[in-house]
Amino acid sequence: MLSDRAAKQIANTTKTPVQLGTTTPRWLVGFLPWTPVEAGTYRINRVKNPADIKVVCGRTDESELPRAFVDYEEKPREQTLSQVTTILDVNTRVSDLFSSPIDQIREQLRLTIEVVKERQENELINNSDYGLLHQAAPSMRISTRKGAPTPDDLDELIARVWKEPSFFLAHPRAIAAFGRECTRRGVPPPTVTLFGTPMLTWRGLPLVPCDKLHVNGTKTDVLLMRTGEKKRGVIGLFQPGIPGEVSPSLSVRFMGINQHGASSYLISLYCSAAVMVEDALGVLENVQVDQYHDYPPGAPK
Repeated sequence: MLSDRAAKQIANTTKTPVQLGTTTPRWLVGFLPWTPVEAGTYRINRVKNPADIKVVCGRTDESELPRAFVDYEEKPREQTLSQVTTILDVNTRVSDLFSSPIDQIREQLRLTIEVVKERQENELINNSDYGLLHQAAPSMRISTRKGAPTPDDLDELIARVWKEPSFFLAHPRAIAAFGRECTRRGVPPPTVTLFGTPMLTWRGLPLVPCDKLHVNGTKTDVLLMRTGEKKRGVIGLFQPGIPGEVSPSLSVRFMGINQHGASSYLISLYCSAAVMVEDALGVLENVQVDQYHDYPPGAPK
């Protein structure tokens, strides 16, 4: 009889695009509001010494009124867009001969852009200049009480970022650790569906998972932020209209074909992040993710 192996030689195989296992939802990029900039720079102007502005209340006599003016910082912080970039090389022989049914150049560009976007989210959190972990003010950093993230710890973080907080950002293992602590106390956190995905919440604020908040050993950090320019919160920065733009602040430019027959493409993504005022971003530090509990028989789990 005809064997399976021989029969497959004249059968059509259904093929998928190449699957990149390291791709994540990149929730931070989606949750942040993005503000366009000109000339790649965003200047954050702040008030200098707002406590020096004197006012009176309940005046009942003809005493002299206090005089005041609002002074500005003379050296405001300027945030310049950073570049995440690489060069993609594709052998023209490969793209000429093996582009049916999937275009090899398009597929190579798609996969490379995915990697660039993953790096973008990592830089938004960890970059030594504009990363959110490095922009958080010392007064907005607190540590866990006992290592594992408890409801009390997240409540303390909310007390720091109390003006219209938007969401927590945490590694999936940190969210799981928080869920265990809630379950142990009999207060399982509610779940809300955002963008078709269920997410845990605490005090009505979603705990957004992000693996770019790295776990060092057994410890990580949890962020809480207020977002939006009008709310004096955290924003992402991009520059529209760059040459070769294929999506906001992302460009792909053909660089030519070299003497080895490889066509080259320059892929560049420009971005940054800004914290408008200090109390827009809080960090819960020393979050331990490997603490588990034994439950007595019959206890809710």
